[in-house]
Order: sequence, then structure tokens, then C-alpha cells
Amino acid sequence: MSCCSCFSSQKKKPKRTNSTKRSVPQPRPASPPRQKDAQTQVHPRPAEIPKPKPPTNNHEPHVHKDATNNNNHKEDGSNNIAAQTFTFRELATATKNFRQECLIGEGGFGRVYKGKLENTNQIVAVKQLDRNGRQGNREFLVEVLMLSLLHHQNLVNLIGYCADGDQRLLVYEYMASGSLEDHLLELPPEQKPLDWFIRMKIALGAAKGLEYLHDKANPPVIYRDLKSSNILLDEEYNAKLSDFGLAKLGPVGDRTHVSSRVMGTYGYCAPEYQRTGQLTVKSDVYSFGVVLLELITGRRAIDTTRSTHEQTLVTWAQPVFKDPNRYPELADPLLDKDFPVRGLNQAVAVAAMCLQEEAGVRPLMSDVVTALSFLGGDPEAAGATYTTLATLASIPSYTAEDDCSEDDMRKPEGAVAEGMEWGSSSRPGTSRSESVCSS
Repeated sequence: MSCCSCFSSQKKKPKRTNSTKRSVPQPRPASPPRQKDAQTQVHPRPAEIPKPKPPTNNHEPHVHKDATNNNNHKEDGSNNIAAQTFTFRELATATKNFRQECLIGEGGFGRVYKGKLENTNQIVAVKQLDRNGRQGNREFLVEVLMLSLLHHQNLVNLIGYCADGDQRLLVYEYMASGSLEDHLLELPPEQKPLDWFIRMKIALGAAKGLEYLHDKANPPVIYRDLKSSNILLDEEYNAKLSDFGLAKLGPVGDRTHVSSRVMGTYGYCAPEYQRTGQLTVKSDVYSFGVVLLELITGRRAIDTTRSTHEQTLVTWAQPVFKDPNRYPELADPLLDKDFPVRGLNQAVAVAAMCLQEEAGVRPLMSDVVTALSFLGGDPEAAGATYTTLATLASIPSYTAEDDCSEDDMRKPEGAVAEGMEWGSSSRPGTSRSESVCSS
């Protein structure tokens, strides 16, 4: 999917890209969203977001060199990064007035249409948020901020947004192959299933996206909504994470977690997050384990059409994890046994580690990327020693005391405050602890 050069940035570029914060995105002065029906809610509309002060004393967002592989940014002479703003009329024209023939997906957030921007002829995906759906103004703001500031080849690219009146739309690069869910779960008879190596390539791409959010973004970002329908694929099956409306800034300094109301998708949420609302990067690691298990088995995380003991994928797989000789039982029948047994065993072992009940013993995403690099054919790992699983298995439990109270829970107005905090609290060269403790 191609994308417009619509972002503004600085030479020291804040982080962030494609399918979602440092400073707040500013609408272009020439075409601000209409101001009628002024909002009185806690969360301002994008057109009303206050302009943050320029960073001082080198308190600029730390940008890892990997974040500079995207050319969709341009300097606007300020210290802000802005996604392009569109009018509702422009996006209605691009999607042929949101015709059914342009509809390419829908969910609890609303509908996604394929369109062509009139002024550039670029093909885009336009997500029109359902005003009665689960994604409100806060999630809209979070996604604009996240995707405007984080840029990586495995994150979907945000081109711009529309906030005309009560309309809320997001414009992304178009991903030609749709979502992982479209190619993995409940395939029609005429559709060819993904082969083993493409599945591992997709798993590796998703893992690299999470690794960037956890280890390269500073402060770290917890994605919180990893699932097969949120992993988009281009024509070569390169994976990109999309839908960042639920993303949260992770713990920094002495904090071991952030507290949040429990959100996400049943079947993918980490058990400790469901119990306590305490969120860490290890919550994402658990969700990744579920997705990896879906890739291995071809089964949904939750499937109520199956017998009772097979309805929850993780519960069904847990007994098999205990016996390596049974690992081949987990392989998707559609693979027709066409997979390397050693590769399957290693993929199952990685999934089992990610799905540990205790968050502290789950691996970091950087370790998962190293392990999957062998399975996904990553050329950078071609000469590496084949000892990754032994390394992962030896990871000690984190024992830092969980000292965050409910008073630390971010308030609703944090949608904008988080973006400003991101920029002001980051400093180039600042190191942060990679060890995160769960409750």
C-alpha cells in the first residue's frame, strides 16, 4: 500500500508510524476542522488540541535510528509533527461517497473503505469511526498521536485524519492483502492457505513491531490490542500493526506497571491484566503468544463452535506444551504436514514461553524476535548461533516489588497529556529498565 508524504518532523524525529506521542498533531492552518458543535467533553477534538511548548534543555523525544526508515515526514518549521488533515468532502469523494463496493472491512470501531485521494491519486484505506461504536474521541486522539509520532516498517502508516463536525475518520496506507485473519481463519474452500514460512514471516514482522514499541520508543508503548485482525499484510505478506486506539504509555522509572481499566479482546488479554487492570509490556507478550499459536494451529483464540474443552485456544494447547513429543498435534491441518518439524517445535516452544501464567517469566519481545528470526528467514540472523530457545528458557523471573497504586491510574484527560509527557520526559541517550514486573 502506498502512502503520502504527509507528516512533518524534525531532524531529531519523535517516534512513531502506520496501523498508531510526543507532541500533539496540529491541523494545517489552511484547512482546520469546523468548529461548530463545540465539544464540552474532557477530551478536546484534534482541532482544539493545545500546541505544546517546544522542548527545551534537550528534553526532546529519543528517536532510535530504526525510526528513521520512513520518508513520510517533512519539517514544518515547528517542533510539532502533524498528520495531514482532510475535509469530510475530500474523503467522501475518495471513497465514492462511502459506497458498499469500496467497503473492505468493519468492526466495533466502524467501517474501513478503500479510496483514492483526488489530489495525489494515491490508494488509501479510510476508517470511518462509528459514532455509537466502542472507539470514542479519546481513542481517536490516541491513534492520531501515536501513529503521527512512531515510525517503523512494521507499524501501519497514518496519512491523515478528518475531524469535521462530529465525523471522525482516519486515513492509512492501503494494505493490499488485508488482515492476517482474512488469510488464516475460516478460509473459503477456494482460498489457498498460508504456507509455513509465510506464517513465520508474519509472526516475525508482528514481533518486530512490538519490539519497536517496547524497546525503541521512549517512553515505551504498550499496544494492548494485538490480535489477528489488527495485523495487516501488504502484497508480499509483510506484517504491520494497526489500530492504536487502545495503546498506552508504559511504565518508566521505578514504576512496574500502569493501571488501566481492562480493555482489549477476550482470548488475547493477559490473565494478570484481566484480574487487576495492571498493564506491562509483558501483557503484549502474552497476546503475541496467542497470535503465534493461531498461526501454528489455524484456530481462533476463542471459537464457540468447537467442543467445550477446545473453545479457548490457550486452554486447549496447554496440556500439549508439557510434552514436546506432542507438538506436531498443534499444526494446522491445512499445512498438510508440509513444515519443518524442528521449526514447528521451536515455534511452539516460543508460543508456550509467551503464554506463561506468570508475567515475569515471559520473554522480552527482543528475545522473541531473535528466536523467530531463524524461523522467518531473517537474513540478519543467518549467521547467529542456534541457541535462542535455551536463552529464553533461562530468563529469570522479575522480582521488583509492585509499588504502583490505583492513584497512579491515568485520568481521562491523559489522551493529550500523555503525548506531551512523552515528548518532555524523554531525553536522548536515556536508558530505561527492560525488566517489568507483573502483579
